[in-house]
Amino acid sequence: MHPILDKLKKDGITKIKLGIFDVDGVFRGKYINMKKFTSAIDKGFGFCDVVFGWDIIDELYDKPTVTGWHTGYPDAPAVIDINSYRKIPWEPDTALFIADFQYSDSSPYPACPRQLCKQILQKADDMGFTVKSAFEYEFFMFKETPHSVRDKKYENLLPFTPGMFGYSIIRNSTYSEIYHDFIDTCQDMDMELEGIHTETGPGVLEACISVDSGLASPDKAALFKTFSKVLAQRWELMATFMAKWSPDYPGQSGHLHQSLWNKDGSSAFYDDSKPHNMSDIFSHYLAGQICLLPEVLPMIAPTINSYTRMIKGYWAPTHSNWGIDNRTCAIRVIPGSPKSHRLEYRISAADGNPHLALAASIACGLYGIKNKLELPPMIEGNAYDLKTSPANVELPNTLEKSINSFSKSKIMRELFGDAWVDHFTLTREWEAKCYKEQKKNDPDWYWMRDRYFEII
Repeated sequence: MHPILDKLKKDGITKIKLGIFDVDGVFRGKYINMKKFTSAIDKGFGFCDVVFGWDIIDELYDKPTVTGWHTGYPDAPAVIDINSYRKIPWEPDTALFIADFQYSDSSPYPACPRQLCKQILQKADDMGFTVKSAFEYEFFMFKETPHSVRDKKYENLLPFTPGMFGYSIIRNSTYSEIYHDFIDTCQDMDMELEGIHTETGPGVLEACISVDSGLASPDKAALFKTFSKVLAQRWELMATFMAKWSPDYPGQSGHLHQSLWNKDGSSAFYDDSKPHNMSDIFSHYLAGQICLLPEVLPMIAPTINSYTRMIKGYWAPTHSNWGIDNRTCAIRVIPGSPKSHRLEYRISAADGNPHLALAASIACGLYGIKNKLELPPMIEGNAYDLKTSPANVELPNTLEKSINSFSKSKIMRELFGDAWVDHFTLTREWEAKCYKEQKKNDPDWYWMRDRYFEII
């Protein structure tokens, strides 16, 4: 008998909740019984691959390659990640597991973001590095339900709390039960929070997930997004992770902190003999990210709404650049001790798929190390005031422009393979096409809210 079965029995588990993260980072899944789970542990199981053949609102892509009417949308082989086991606090008899599509020869399914992330992390390992990362998310909370927001057509929504009140002790004390529920649930589900507080904006919270290595970090981030929405709805609230839900308020970030570590446990980023204690490895790594950010951007900013956040002076970068502890830049270097020396990927928003955000940023960094790319000059002062230059490259300002750069990039195909680039391009071109078709009849913000508000 598989050891996990004995553990589940001891934990009183009688039902299994099983899910797969799609290209948009949405957790798609179902309940299965213990008999089915027992069989699937060793043999794998079939899961309809339409989850990679449709968009965020279950509309089929019009020119599919990986799966479609031409394949019959079959059950694709999937495997359960036993190490992803979690208990759900309000479902004490139910275990949660993450699964991936994977072929019988163990080769990765070309459309699976988590599999792609695994491949990039393996490349880092092959180069002698362990990746550590941590995500932090801003999200708006409303005293609304999935029914009420639709009845209101996403207008005049009642925020969880009123006014601009960042780091409010009043708010978190008044609603301490909700804050405690977030903290305790995240602890119980192995996605521990380093901290949670109010941000600037009515009903805005920011949660920082504790640092972890490898695949554990994006897994925790993706689960946090899913179960934050669940927790909110259980409190008769709604949480949205849209990059920008309203033009009247700042956007919502999904900042990604990351560092590389040598196999002996030492920091690959830290060298106290170098300026700002940045090792040569760190400099090359950062150079790769700066150089390739304009091309890899759709994996970081994957929705139409992502680009509404990227406005000068609104805490989101508009150019590919870097600076020392500079929050106006796309990438912020955070000097510290060998333990804390890292970078913050500020370009990423709350609506991104964390597996893709990490895969993209790490792959570009490793490319910089492999090719010993030279780091452009850092930005000092307000990056928003600077003109475009080799050290301050303007980023594409729409998804359509962004995916065009991505799909034509030889380096993106080198890093991620033709199969992934072609499939991901198809999905983002579809997203842009849907926007173009709908905006003829609907106000832009209504279309984006209706599409992204609840699910992204």
